[in-house]
Amino acid sequence: MNDFNLCPNCGSKNIKNVKNRKWLCQDCGFDLYNNVASAVGLIICGKENKILLEERAKEPKKGFLAFPGGFVDPDETAEQACIRECMEEIGAKPVELKYLCSFPNTYEYKNITYKTCDLFFEAILPENTEFSAQKSEVASLKRVLIQTEEDVDNANLAFESAKKTLKLWLKKVNSKG
Repeated sequence: MNDFNLCPNCGSKNIKNVKNRKWLCQDCGFDLYNNVASAVGLIICGKENKILLEERAKEPKKGFLAFPGGFVDPDETAEQACIRECMEEIGAKPVELKYLCSFPNTYEYKNITYKTCDLFFEAILPENTEFSAQKSEVASLKRVLIQTEEDVDNANLAFESAKKTLKLWLKKVNSKG
């Protein structure tokens, strides 16, 4: 887990990680909580359960597939983050968002472990939407056929939370018959 060598407040080397929940300086009493970051992911489904996925253009998990989405900015709702991320990454604005579920996730970036709460939404885009991938974030866009849990397991998804979400989504789709 992440650790500090020095207290950010007084510079003391006497800072302790308390149960991976917070850091506490034994000298000045400074404490810093290790709070979870919020992130969003969008399930955009086309015909025949083909899901729009992005091939990641950068680390972590460069080359793996992910939903359009990303971290929630300060003072932003999850829904606002969905719209912003969708516009930034694929050049399209959803006309409807429907909350699906959330799962905890671990995001490793530049030797720092971020614990996240990933919030997933189903997104409806306007008919005949043209996509334009954000090249700095997205190497390519792919439509992937997802009909079974085996399809999910074979989809080369970057994050475990996305796998869990797609399996839950499949149960929902299959229950509608």
